Amino acid sequence: MIQRCFAAFLIGVASLASAQPLPREQLDFNAGWRLHVGEAAGAQEAKFDDSAWKPVTLPHAWNEDEAFKKDIKDLSTGIAWYRKSFTLPKTIVGRKVFIEFEGVRQAGEVWLNGKRLGLHENGITAFGFDISDAVRPAPAVNVMAVRTDNDWAYREQLSGARFQWSDRNFNANYGGLSKNLRLHIADKVYQTLPLYAHLGSTGVYVYAKDFDIAGRSATLHAESEIRNEDAAARTFVYKVSVQDAAGKTVASFDGGRYTVAPRESLTAKASARVSGLNFWSWGYGYLYTVTTSLEAEGRVFDAVATRTGFRKTEFGHGMVKLNDRALQMKGYAQRSSNEWPAVGLSVPPWLSDYSNGLMVESGANLVRWMHITPWKQDVESCDRVGLMQMLPAGDSERDAQGRSWVARTEVMRDAIIYFRNNPSVLVYESGNNGISEAHMAEMKALRDRFDPHGGRAAGSRDMLGSREAEYGGEMLYVNKSARQPFWQTEYSRDEGLRKYWDEFSPPFHKDGEGPLYNGQDASVYNRNQDSHAIENVVRWYDFWRERPGTGTRVNGGGLNIIFSDSNTHHRGAENYRRSGEVDAMRITKDGFYAHQVMWDGWVDVERPRAHIIGHWNYAAGVRKNVTVVSSAAMVELFLNGKSLGKAQPTNGFLFSFRDVAWQAGRLKAVGYDAQGRKITEAQHETVGQPVALKLTRIASPVALRADGADMALLEVEVVDGKGRRHPIALNSVEFELTGPAEWRGGIAQGPDNFIGARTLPVEGGVNRVLVRTSTEAGRITLTAKSAGLKSAQIAFDSVAVQPGSMAGADLPGRLDRGPTPATPAFKPTRIAVPVAGVTATDGLDPRRAIDDDETTAWSGKQPISFELARPARLTEVTMKTAGFRARSYPVRITVDGREVFRGATPRSLGYVTLTLQPILGRKVMIDVLGGSEAREAFAGITELVDQKNATTGEQLVGKGELGLIEIEFYEAAAAEVTARDDKGNKP
Repeated sequence: MIQRCFAAFLIGVASLASAQPLPREQLDFNAGWRLHVGEAAGAQEAKFDDSAWKPVTLPHAWNEDEAFKKDIKDLSTGIAWYRKSFTLPKTIVGRKVFIEFEGVRQAGEVWLNGKRLGLHENGITAFGFDISDAVRPAPAVNVMAVRTDNDWAYREQLSGARFQWSDRNFNANYGGLSKNLRLHIADKVYQTLPLYAHLGSTGVYVYAKDFDIAGRSATLHAESEIRNEDAAARTFVYKVSVQDAAGKTVASFDGGRYTVAPRESLTAKASARVSGLNFWSWGYGYLYTVTTSLEAEGRVFDAVATRTGFRKTEFGHGMVKLNDRALQMKGYAQRSSNEWPAVGLSVPPWLSDYSNGLMVESGANLVRWMHITPWKQDVESCDRVGLMQMLPAGDSERDAQGRSWVARTEVMRDAIIYFRNNPSVLVYESGNNGISEAHMAEMKALRDRFDPHGGRAAGSRDMLGSREAEYGGEMLYVNKSARQPFWQTEYSRDEGLRKYWDEFSPPFHKDGEGPLYNGQDASVYNRNQDSHAIENVVRWYDFWRERPGTGTRVNGGGLNIIFSDSNTHHRGAENYRRSGEVDAMRITKDGFYAHQVMWDGWVDVERPRAHIIGHWNYAAGVRKNVTVVSSAAMVELFLNGKSLGKAQPTNGFLFSFRDVAWQAGRLKAVGYDAQGRKITEAQHETVGQPVALKLTRIASPVALRADGADMALLEVEVVDGKGRRHPIALNSVEFELTGPAEWRGGIAQGPDNFIGARTLPVEGGVNRVLVRTSTEAGRITLTAKSAGLKSAQIAFDSVAVQPGSMAGADLPGRLDRGPTPATPAFKPTRIAVPVAGVTATDGLDPRRAIDDDETTAWSGKQPISFELARPARLTEVTMKTAGFRARSYPVRITVDGREVFRGATPRSLGYVTLTLQPILGRKVMIDVLGGSEAREAFAGITELVDQKNATTGEQLVGKGELGLIEIEFYEAAAAEVTARDDKGNKP
């Protein structure tokens, strides 16, 4: 039925246009496929009988049932076939027809009507084929067949090489056609597609230059690669139209007349100054539609609509700026699969927006997709929700050589071409770990060739001493720079189930309780929510205290691993990773709210918040420590109106109240500023006994499509008599589904993680399930039942869709945060005093201690002296010591001979700040008072004790020596009248 409607739609469009040049068409090609898992001899032939195969709508991973049910290393692999029969109109004769695959896992071999089109093997990038000569017009029926192979050990056919990124650690193996397909029909003179693989084409490139952010203007540029596959030369006018988010035309301009010879290509260009622009920004997914058209004799014969946004970026002085405003990078290192239970990555576009939008709601401004390029749907989703992206090529944990390196550059080339019009793409990540300077230069050359005007940095993790990389930063440790920005790419790696509140709440999980991992302590991978959220705060503070505004060398930020629990590498008790700030169904954990508190601003916190970790439903006699996360200067805790005292912050944002005796009622935290004024509050109330279930649909902003791929997300809660969620309920819930929909279900702790089960428990009083529409429209009803509780029911409708219409095309951009503010993003808290000279009587070159290069260090037994560029009343000294993670150095610091500090440097994950007795002076001397103490301070976290994950300088320090990687001297901000904020203004 879908196939016949699809054909009728095409024929109808063509008949209306028969009297004029036929317009370009882009059509959804996801419907009407059939799937067979295993080999099928002769399945590439058009006459093969696939009537017994399973009908599916793409995107659809053939092993989707295993997502979160199995450990990543156990996901099923092998051969799977997909076939589709379709009819196209007679009017395709003499026109170009292309098929676009957003990707296939791992390899896909494609046939059309028995003719082999080609083989795509890297398992990541989009690719396409010109099927003009193979496809047949109506009334003929065409058959496309795709043989997929997702073997972990798949080898490239020509080279025999493995793909570095086909890794059982991080790249969840959802096999087959798990991404979207599109069909393109165009004139023989046409703007190419951005599909370099197999087509060798680069498509349309839209960008802006010469920004005037305050004046809301920029020069917009459009460039299109044009090919002529007609028999004669063709002349056309290249025109550009720009529509805003409301569909209003705000600019029209052309690039003049071009003539392209047969079998030749050229690049048509046009530009114009445009005013009144809304610049794309963090949490402000303002998008324009730029239509580039080819026109002859007053008629448009080819038009391409590019949805894009315009923003200005800068990378320098240790910071990133967006639209002239500094921001510290705050966000998540998320697996590129971004998967859901029993579905994998193949969710509808609105659900991608929901998931990625939650990152923005938590305060994130950046997502680092890990190891491999994400699929187009997630990239476009980040455009809409206003979330910047780090876009990798593909690798494992190291640089590559030979064919493996070439394969990575091919992925990066294809990704740059495919995504260069997406404003959310901030950087191109050349490696998950450091690469050679030669390789970095090669990656930059790719960027400069295919995206020279996109305002995107090219770099890699590590690369601390690189002069080629445009950003860097280690995985977990604190790095700082006054040149290219450094941010941490995978910090806070602990794990914990959402189900585990604390040891006083059912199921009474004591923090750290669980099995060993490979014979080693895994307590930090079996957290409860209390300690997991606290750890998130402690780790973020490492970066926050070195943020922009704290000196000349600053930290660029950090990306917490991960945002949502993931069907990938894990070290905890479950068979999937539980480091997320939301669980696999995107239900929030306490860490989500902790990040909201800390991240509510571009650099400095701009809106005060507070969050009480945990809940307030306990048994009589329970006494527990209560922790409040807040950006206030002081927090006071109240229980039923009675003050339990005030607390000062530790780690910047944590306020602790010890041994609080539980009483039923209201627990309230009130935050005050430095002047004692109330600025924020948060509270928990004791909830009554569970009496009922409650069902809520988390709905798409557009209609639920009856296309066999759209999904509804349903939340079930156990509530009290006032409709409030009961935070410690663990009731088992039975679901009944009726109507044209397929049960996909949810996840919970238990056998097979309850994947696919019709009965599963709530955890912490809540759970969620997914149902997928069929290709028949109608009313869908979900009923939830649980013993002793009032049942709940919810009904909703799926609607018929126009054949060939693209899912997600009508999703709006989210504009919640508003445009980039014009105010400064930070107020300086201290001023770095420059060093004019440094001397030492022994050891290595002492200038290494101030060279803004964390791959070098000075060490010696004798004092080291620093001559400041001017007299200063120093208040702090910040240093990164060699072996910082394990070594503590007893030191004495003098200023012009007067002692201002005596004590031991603490062990850290990077930098430590020592408070000095303020004395005006110019000569600073530091000497070590005895041998340093070497003792591992972070033994519980595997990645921290792995030496390859840090440049610590440990090897440079001898017995009795002091080792300095970098040292900086500071005075209070008010002492320096020439200080400037990030906008160039005096504080």
